[in-house]
Amino acid sequence: MNAALLVLVVLAIAVLAAVVVLLVRARRAVGSLEAPPSTIAPSPVAVPPEPTTSVEDSEESAATSLLDVDLDTEPTYRERLGRSRGLFGTLRSLRGRRSLDADALSELEDVLLRSDVGVATTEALMASVRRAAEEGTLDGGDGLLEALRTDLISILTVDPAGIPIDRHLSTSVRDGHVPVWLFVGVNGVGKTTTIGKLAARESAAGRRVLLAAGDTFRAAAADQLAMWAERAGSEIVRGAEGGDPSSVVFDAIAAAGARGADLVLADTAGRLHTKVNLIEELKKIRRVADREPGEVTEVLLVLDATTGQNGISQARQFGEAVDATGVVLTKLDGTARGGVVIAIQRELGLPVKLVGLGEQADDLVIFDPVSFVDALLEA
Repeated sequence: MNAALLVLVVLAIAVLAAVVVLLVRARRAVGSLEAPPSTIAPSPVAVPPEPTTSVEDSEESAATSLLDVDLDTEPTYRERLGRSRGLFGTLRSLRGRRSLDADALSELEDVLLRSDVGVATTEALMASVRRAAEEGTLDGGDGLLEALRTDLISILTVDPAGIPIDRHLSTSVRDGHVPVWLFVGVNGVGKTTTIGKLAARESAAGRRVLLAAGDTFRAAAADQLAMWAERAGSEIVRGAEGGDPSSVVFDAIAAAGARGADLVLADTAGRLHTKVNLIEELKKIRRVADREPGEVTEVLLVLDATTGQNGISQARQFGEAVDATGVVLTKLDGTARGGVVIAIQRELGLPVKLVGLGEQADDLVIFDPVSFVDALLEA
């Protein structure tokens, strides 16, 4: 009897334990349905961030970066004259050679011609070298290069009368007048970009600059110049497309006088230089720009260095029309053959005042003849 009772008690305890286990499991199951999601979240899907600038803003920023002007840091000719230095590489290899032969002189002549020095200038340089060779004053390859260096620097620094060539950009005017720089040249040579870079440089130097959108014939020319003016912190006067460019220049000069501007940079039309009507229009602009309160102190002919001897033809046409005071040679760092600098100076008597050695505003630099020649001839 006692044994049977003990068995019943054990069975009751076992049943009770089983019931308790079932109740606990049921409660956990119900709780899991009501509980918040697990703290172990699935890996998030990467979502590209919203762009902070539009395409237009990016283009604006890229173009504005062109105007970061550092007047104390300029590019070196050795760094930028890749194509021209390559052409003169054969001559640099003559250094150290003790004697010279006809082949060496022939190579010199070929290099000068291929680098766009021009036939007339090449003949003059070769005559000087041959004369020195006949006199026995050339000391091997080093002597040849030194003689060539001397002749090139002489062409670029002293005019035929022995007067030093002036390359500075003038702003000297009579009291009450505003200096005006006119820019002339065919379309595509970089006139507007040159004006924009100079506006940035002059503004950075503390001058109040006003731009005249005198190219009223090229579509969107005034818009392009206005963009440069805004980025350079300059003012601009523009007229209707197809309007009278002389009137635009006149109004710009009048505005500059009234607003106390320090300098006017005037763009002009750039149709083909063979068009007589363009030449006459440029002559008219030149006359108008000299009316009070304006005073033209520079007429800068902008040439693309990559056009080579064609630039000489352009220089003749424009130089005669507007009495050019100097040349701005753009894109000298590209595929240009730098000998055209020498040809312009010797054949036309026009000093190259500025050269473009890159895209940035401070890559437009005052031409340095000695640095230019040394970059071509030194190893």
